[in-house]
Amino acid sequence: MIEIEHLTKRYGEHTAVSDLNLRIESGQIYGFLGPNGAGKSTTLNIIAGCLSATEGCVRIEGCDIFEQPEKAKKHIGYLPEQPPLYMNETPSEYLRFVGEAKGLQGARLTEQIKAVLRQTKLEDVSHRRISALSKGYRQRVGIAQALLGDPEIIILDEPTVGLDPIQIIEIRDLIKELGQRHTVIFSSHILSEVQTLCDQIIMIAKGKLAAFDTPENLEKSLLASNTVSLLTEADAPQVEALLGGVPHITSCAVTRRDNGLTAADIQTDLPNGYELSRAVFTAFARGGKSLLELRVKKAGLEDIFLELAEDGAPAEAETPKEEESAPNEADAPKESEVAADGGSIEA
Repeated sequence: MIEIEHLTKRYGEHTAVSDLNLRIESGQIYGFLGPNGAGKSTTLNIIAGCLSATEGCVRIEGCDIFEQPEKAKKHIGYLPEQPPLYMNETPSEYLRFVGEAKGLQGARLTEQIKAVLRQTKLEDVSHRRISALSKGYRQRVGIAQALLGDPEIIILDEPTVGLDPIQIIEIRDLIKELGQRHTVIFSSHILSEVQTLCDQIIMIAKGKLAAFDTPENLEKSLLASNTVSLLTEADAPQVEALLGGVPHITSCAVTRRDNGLTAADIQTDLPNGYELSRAVFTAFARGGKSLLELRVKKAGLEDIFLELAEDGAPAEAETPKEEESAPNEADAPKESEVAADGGSIEA
């Protein structure tokens, strides 16, 4: 379980995360959603212990990530947006280095390397240099290192970004599999991905929590179906006259199309648009005007995301990335660069 209380992160005058409060329960898959610059990567980096906070606290399985980092990080496996891979090593060599840095030794380390290679389907390429692998396989290596130590919590920052459709499907299947044994938190800009994979969705904008619920409840509570659209052969004045007698209409946009038909989008203050559609149908029937189309507009998560994107922080305000470049063989890996008993690796 992860408890986040009043979490705030500032960079000078810019506030990347503002008074964030979350409680993430065990055994579920959480999707972290928000526009660029919303503070997603900042929050995930803080949870993983790779970044300090200005204010607030984060407890991982009861351990404060700032006051008890060694204990807290034992529960976390982390894949940052830029996987910290050593390109001139093979996956097996790289995973052995990471495992030793996490405190694994001997037969236990060997067995865990075999297990994560099998789980991420890397066995056939385990002895090829990482530099020779496709981006999809490199992403799998990054996930494999996060799984070493068998942490309860797996954090994946944009795990499918830059992958081709087949690779995306494979990573999604892997996330589903991980969700059966771990608590998984992953950020994504692919809305269908979040809806398909997640038990809970966390939406963040301008560093603040915008929504936190199941995909189904978000659509019901935040996206009430209160818009009705129609298409008719009646002209615009006739449509306006007919709708003028229908109660609970808050706004109406009537448009005459080039094909001679008239369209209208109607907003209502009723809980949903189905009650309004019934009243509109009745009004047109009494007026002797036919309706070629009458439907309640049902929004999806995309509408929430677009609204957040319009109101969210500018893209350049995203978490500063000072160490994004992947290391090469000349940059000799040091155990001091790795959280010795956690799942986080900093390049």
